[in-house]
Amino acid sequence: MSKLWENDLKCPIVLSFDLDGVSGVINRDPNSRKYPSLMSMRDFGPQVATPRILDLLDRHEIKATFYVPGFIAETNMNLIKAIANKGHEIGHHGYMHEPPATLTELEESEILDRGSKILKDISGAAPIGYRSPSWELSQYSVKLLKEKGFYYDSSLMGNDIPYLVETGVGPLIEIPVHWELDDHPYFNYIPFLGQTNVISNPQNVYESWKYAFDGLYKYERSFILTMHPWIIGRAGRLTILDNLIQHIKSHSGTEFLTAAGLARLFENSNSVN
Repeated sequence: MSKLWENDLKCPIVLSFDLDGVSGVINRDPNSRKYPSLMSMRDFGPQVATPRILDLLDRHEIKATFYVPGFIAETNMNLIKAIANKGHEIGHHGYMHEPPATLTELEESEILDRGSKILKDISGAAPIGYRSPSWELSQYSVKLLKEKGFYYDSSLMGNDIPYLVETGVGPLIEIPVHWELDDHPYFNYIPFLGQTNVISNPQNVYESWKYAFDGLYKYERSFILTMHPWIIGRAGRLTILDNLIQHIKSHSGTEFLTAAGLARLFENSNSVN
């Protein structure tokens, strides 16, 4: 197998956080606003968990990517400014966490513009990366993203290294994801929405992510982890991330990058096809 990465790099690492807050449940069912317990559980993400996550990233000297719906940015402006001021990347994640597959082309276009303006006004920089809410792009998404100047998307699952997606108006870099490397399938529990899966044991989740990293490291691919502050930011669960970071750091040839940083690495490397 030919070497994918330049120099001594064996496995680039991206830690990403979808800062959904209350937006996801409100979009799914507007009646969610009437349920204080549900709202408080989701608002735990921006209010309590994200500052805790930022402290952990500071301690490990890691820059991460935060995908933020416009509504959450508007209602947590100081937090978004703090994320940007710490040098983390802020990516686009809809306005009210609207899956593009549920929108018309015009609606999707307007939400892209609205979210970009909000994030630029608050953080000082327009987002160059996009992650679709619920990882459900529409038939128009990649073309719209390319036309609006986005540098990369992070919603598809066709590889475990970055790859190019044809949009009809030129290629777009894809930073791929997968449900295995997402905290939501393991921990999500919302009875109001009928989501009552058995909550996973944190040790089992750590083992799943550790095995995923070990395999990707062996094959010299990329490790892209998706987390939600309202989920991973609970005290016991954050220990999973802390331990995982330490495990990754114990391996030579790893480097923590933002999603945009990984996209640039892909673009600049003649070895990656």
